[in-house]
Amino acid sequence: MTFASSEAVARHGHLAAARPAGSVRADLHTHTMWSGDSTTTPEEFAAAVAASGLDVVCITDHNAIDGAVELQDRLACRVIVGEELRTAAGEIIGLFLGERIPMGISHVDAAKAIRDQGGVVYIPHPFDPMRRNMSEDALYELAEADLIDAVEVLNAKTSLASSNQRAAEFAAEFGIVGGAGSDGHVPDALGAAYVEMADFETPLEFLASLASGTVIGHHWDEPRPWSPRIVPSVPKQVRPPLL
Repeated sequence: MTFASSEAVARHGHLAAARPAGSVRADLHTHTMWSGDSTTTPEEFAAAVAASGLDVVCITDHNAIDGAVELQDRLACRVIVGEELRTAAGEIIGLFLGERIPMGISHVDAAKAIRDQGGVVYIPHPFDPMRRNMSEDALYELAEADLIDAVEVLNAKTSLASSNQRAAEFAAEFGIVGGAGSDGHVPDALGAAYVEMADFETPLEFLASLASGTVIGHHWDEPRPWSPRIVPSVPKQVRPPLL
């Protein structure tokens, strides 16, 4: 069992609480410099993970899995390879991926592509008007087709508590399990939100554990403190034409 640093606890007080034996703390939505809108380097991400005491992080960079793959064996916690990709109807996350899924495809094709890899279809920040969330029509289409495995019911960057509440109500309406994540684009965000859940290995065990897990967290969207630094460049992903 890992423990959070005093600095991390000062940012996210819930990190100081004791956890049940055999449980893990899993942040289901994080970003590194491979996302393009995040400048968190591998070294900074590793330090933030260690400070937060997280046991599992899903690295879900925008339209890329390179960062997650590179960091799999470099962190003090377990890494689940994910991708937050933009579809023609909004953003969707795939977890437990082995290959990148191209952006710009339809929401249905994206969900099926995630499932084809044995992955988990996770819907981030639904109903948040300030984000590239999935359109309501597309969201309900996926739910009615049983193409959603989990819904983010607590996104730490979502400023409106009503948006997270509506996500929870949507998940309950369709009997879909709820998840949580920091959506951290800066290192200090890690630990802002996560699920405390029984340990797991496979995607199926992950979903079963998530169903009985506890969502923990708070709103946190502070900017990175300024410091002189150089962020390495990463290859840009090519967006296919929309059909």
